[in-house]
Amino acid sequence: MNLKTILSKDTISLHLKGTSKEEIINDLLDLLVAAKKIDDRAAAYKAIMDREQKMSTGMKHGIAIPHGKTPTVNDLVACIGVSEAPVEFEALDQEPCRIFIMTLSPVEKTGPHLQFLAEISLLFKSAEKRQAVLNAANEDEVLKILME
Repeated sequence: MNLKTILSKDTISLHLKGTSKEEIINDLLDLLVAAKKIDDRAAAYKAIMDREQKMSTGMKHGIAIPHGKTPTVNDLVACIGVSEAPVEFEALDQEPCRIFIMTLSPVEKTGPHLQFLAEISLLFKSAEKRQAVLNAANEDEVLKILME
């Protein structure tokens, strides 16, 4: 999967303002709406929050990957956000998160969704990549880090 076809400068924010899980999710949805990646924000929010109810998408090492499936998107869409302050996200390691990768995909297309989640998980296993994203000066730099 080529992340460059899914992520772009307008789907990256280095300054998320949210201080709670819900606020971060709303910040990320705003990013996708502004980038014209989703039309039905309410349905997208519901899909993400329904998934969070089942089990938190807070992973380890300060990463959270809120995701969901919704009939309101035709193809997988994604965005990345960084918060200057750590945010409690009910992560597996009980640590707050600063890097957030949100993805929404069509209900009937499972392959790209799983492939994206696997690729992102693999990328962010690297402490160097995580730190590089946290230190990035701009969105172009984040794209470059993710494509290396």
